[in-house]
Amino acid sequence: MAENAIEVRELTKAFSDVVAVGGISFEVRRGEVFSLLGPNGAGKSTAISIISGLLRPDSGDALVMGHSILKESMAARRCLGVVPQEVALYSDMSARENLVFWGRMYGLSGKDLEARVDEMLAAVGLAERQKGRIGTFSGGMKRRVNIAAALLHSPAVVIMDEPTVGIDPQSRRHILDHVKELNRQGMSVLYTTHYMEEAEELSNRIAIMDKGKVIASGTRDELVRMVGEQARVDLAVTGEPDKAAEAWRKVTGVSRATVEQGRVAVLAADADAVVPRLFESAAQAGFHISSVDIKEPNLETVFLSLTGRALRD
Repeated sequence: MAENAIEVRELTKAFSDVVAVGGISFEVRRGEVFSLLGPNGAGKSTAISIISGLLRPDSGDALVMGHSILKESMAARRCLGVVPQEVALYSDMSARENLVFWGRMYGLSGKDLEARVDEMLAAVGLAERQKGRIGTFSGGMKRRVNIAAALLHSPAVVIMDEPTVGIDPQSRRHILDHVKELNRQGMSVLYTTHYMEEAEELSNRIAIMDKGKVIASGTRDELVRMVGEQARVDLAVTGEPDKAAEAWRKVTGVSRATVEQGRVAVLAADADAVVPRLFESAAQAGFHISSVDIKEPNLETVFLSLTGRALRD
């Protein structure tokens, strides 16, 4: 039996002269939730498409439950359930009809198929809406049916690519709780997101991706320790934030100062000592600080420290 649910080995993929995935490696252990966290365009979806067999890598390989995606592609796919970023459902069919269709594609039939469809509709909280046409469903409901479709064949591993993008808070909460329940039942989950709070809530371990590379990986606490427990100080200023950031990079105790959405984000090991110096520097430079928000170290701090910009940029 394979030790890891997924092993990614030096995967690369380029489109013309753009390197989407640049030699990434990581493993998803059996029974864990592993998140790929990174901004849009980091290469997360390309990596997922390669692992799930939709794209062929330029080099490297990946194993799913010990099966090579290149040499044993059918065996690898049988172990996988994939929830794509784009909803893969027929809008003119009901939720139940969609699940029956996908169940047959997985080789299910008869009473086993009907029972599994009932089970998955209940699991995603849509048993009462099973006869409703998909075209009438909200974005969040469609994504929940999408998840049910991916789980019909009881895969050992499920891949979820940004499953909560653009949906209502109630559906988002339902999906996050469902991911945790799947994991409690023993399923291995590879989850991609650009929402730091999702990665922190769900994950046993996290890999941070940026520009096609895995730039850091580990548990949440291990990643935070990488930046030396630096706090983040967000400041609103009157005047030009770029000039404020430039001035504050010279302040003792400041390790980084960047501009994000009109505010200045400062990283500092000792925020209590640095904040008075920031006010003094602002006064000397002739601009005013209108608000200060000090945040404890988190994954956003890690990304900012490693890349010099915010996760959402």
